[in-house]
Amino acid sequence: MTEVTYYVALPFVVADDGLAAGEAVECFNPNAAVMKAEALARKPGHVGAIAFSRTGDPSSGDFSDAKLIRKFGEVPDDLSAL
Repeated sequence: MTEVTYYVALPFVVADDGLAAGEAVECFNPNAAVMKAEALARKPGHVGAIAFSRTGDPSSGDFSDAKLIRKFGEVPDDLSAL
């Protein structure tokens, strides 16, 4: 089993029923994810963004819970669905 850590920036937009996740962007390291999330949070149409990581085995699809690195702007209170 080979574990891999993915670093992701995820923007949020306003939807009819609250906030919805936009298109996730995979990044090379935690710093890049934070910088990308900050930039995405400032992009027109986005209200916020988060940087997070997930570690697991891509071949089995078994991953640990996402770990929040940093958030910008408006993001949902419950991020457990990541």
